[in-house]
Amino acid sequence: MWTPVGRGRWHGRALTVWAAAAAHRGLLKPRPTPTREAAAKSRTLDRLYSSADRKEKIDLSRFSVENIRNFSIIAHVDHGKSTLADRLLELTGTIDKTKNNKQVLDKLQVERERGITVKAQTASLFYNCEGKQYLLNLIDTPGHVDFSYEVSRSLSACQGVLLVVDANEGIQAQTVANFFLAFEAQLSIIPVINKVDLKNADPERVEKQIEKVFDIPSDECIKISAKLGTNVERVLQAVIKRIPPPKVHRKNPLKALVFDSTFDQYRGVIANVALFDGVVSKGDKIVSAHTKKTYEVNEVGVLNPNEQPTHKLYAGQVGYLIAGMKDVTEAQIGDTLYLHKQPVEPLPGFKSAKPMVFAGMYPIDQSEYNNLKSAVEKLTINDSSVTVHRDSSLALGAGWRLGFLGLLHMEVFNQRLEQEYNASVILTTPTVPYKAVLSSAKLIKEYREKEITIINPAQFPDKSKVTEYLEPVVLGTIITPDEYTGKVMMLCQARRAVQKNMMYIDQNRVMLKYLFPLNEIVVDFYDSLKSLSSGYASFDYEDAGYQTAELVKMDILLNGNPVEELVTIVHKDKAHSVGKAVCERLKESLPRQLFEIAVQAAVGSKIIARETVKAYRKNVLAKCYGGDITRKMKLLKRQAEGKKKLRKIGNIEVPKDAFIKVLRTQCDK
Repeated sequence: MWTPVGRGRWHGRALTVWAAAAAHRGLLKPRPTPTREAAAKSRTLDRLYSSADRKEKIDLSRFSVENIRNFSIIAHVDHGKSTLADRLLELTGTIDKTKNNKQVLDKLQVERERGITVKAQTASLFYNCEGKQYLLNLIDTPGHVDFSYEVSRSLSACQGVLLVVDANEGIQAQTVANFFLAFEAQLSIIPVINKVDLKNADPERVEKQIEKVFDIPSDECIKISAKLGTNVERVLQAVIKRIPPPKVHRKNPLKALVFDSTFDQYRGVIANVALFDGVVSKGDKIVSAHTKKTYEVNEVGVLNPNEQPTHKLYAGQVGYLIAGMKDVTEAQIGDTLYLHKQPVEPLPGFKSAKPMVFAGMYPIDQSEYNNLKSAVEKLTINDSSVTVHRDSSLALGAGWRLGFLGLLHMEVFNQRLEQEYNASVILTTPTVPYKAVLSSAKLIKEYREKEITIINPAQFPDKSKVTEYLEPVVLGTIITPDEYTGKVMMLCQARRAVQKNMMYIDQNRVMLKYLFPLNEIVVDFYDSLKSLSSGYASFDYEDAGYQTAELVKMDILLNGNPVEELVTIVHKDKAHSVGKAVCERLKESLPRQLFEIAVQAAVGSKIIARETVKAYRKNVLAKCYGGDITRKMKLLKRQAEGKKKLRKIGNIEVPKDAFIKVLRTQCDK
């Protein structure tokens, strides 16, 4: 057989004529006959690819509702949730046993780098117990207070939880918070005491703590070492015996809850769903209760822990669903999906997350605005607790004011933007949402409400317009060894906190409850608490409404002109110290000019702090070698007049890198 050396498209007789001429001139080369080895290799590859294409789909119909268990792992930070999840995956044969199995379910780069879980991850396990095969749907959850919204969402798809407690550390603040989340959801709770292999482990002390704080009998606790795999089999047996199967009906019309979602640029939105009723399969037409849009299901399956397509998903099971949702606004977490022309009563969904910290986010270069907008939209699908409002600034351009659940949440969101979408941003100083009660009917009519919420400090109303200001407060729980109690109390008092309760959870550990103003703890309280307690104290907080406060708006002036981006709201008693710190940082960051720059912090018309950036000064006396002093004085006076005139007409533009430096330093402190 002959093939042309060059490229071309030839038809019929033209090809025959060309072939004859080309063969005569040597332009056609004979195609080499394939060797036996090459032919065998080709057949092997074909067989491999065809077997990959025909990848067996799991048949989930063989799991009756009685043989399904849905559960989450909840705990304080670093108590061994992800390690226990790794052992459960190994024990059920979901993953191979190797030394590299560390944080298998923590798939994000930021999770690997920081060693913490940020996103709740789902995995379906198949386990044989007493001759029956069970389908166990496990959800590994984050432990930090900033990601508690992930925990509360995950619990909606479960009937029970494993409450993991470190045998060395004992009960800590987030252990208490997560217990009450599960308790309020009326889930079965199995206490698991982990890290019993540690030298200083004291599981008996932890058993007594669990009995005293949570009122769970000590004989229900399971003592394990997730790292070594000791006693982990008992955990799986307890899951089957103590956690009830889901209460669902497969004969009813489809009712599925979207409890998480991610965005894939090729396949669109991948929704994690828990089926409460009915069955869903590929090709079904489904409707979103939120948008009323109809979609065709392209793929359903379970996470094992990677995506494993199945023929169908049945009521009581947890899996994923792809239905060609291409727009980021279509996949609402908490939405109910049902079959076309078979409407159902929507599930209650989730309470929307209440942001605790707000920060401005701007692209470093305004030409990147659209790319950053797309990245923020896609990331907020995966992290629905972030709120987004359009914003703009004279110095930084167009951007957004984003609401986060805490400072770590803000840092992780920023890091994910950089790593997953290659987007570099400027983040302004984090602030908290304040409220103001308006004084006159005219203002109430203008704002259309008596109580207004302020998320941007630049929009803080003047004292003459309001009767009172309100600041957000949180109920904080601190658990600390008793030798640090005095230091912790002093720290809390310095942060304007009011003590509400104090309780010994055992002979050596104290649980303190304080009412904190949110702006006092949002930036550096946790770091201060850890440093003065040698890392032993733990902290957790929950929203506790608003209280009246003496708040003032602090402006930063450069030669008398206010800088909008650096406006902050502070308590009256702290205005001087905060103003002084900002002025000092600006003095270090601003480039010197030919005239002097006065950097001032002002509350109303009163200047409370000042720093001066010295001017560049030409040596006008360089040409004077001796001579009359009046000549020198005349030259110096003329220079001073020129500087004074320059200062009047000189316009100070704060460079963007100086802004970034000041704002980042404020975040770091």
